[in-house]
Amino acid sequence: MMFYDYSVATERITELHREADNARVASRLVAARRWSRLASWAERQARRASHDLG
Repeated sequence: MMFYDYSVATERITELHREADNARVASRLVAARRWSRLASWAERQARRASHDLG
């Protein structure tokens, strides 16, 4: 019985680690998209400023 409890606990810990890893990946993707949008906006602003000067 003790081995079964240990097995269930180990499986649950593995599952929790996987969920945490997935949450970290999702968070990084959201941040990457945000930075990408910001970079695109900055590029558009720079092009407009350059166009206005020239």
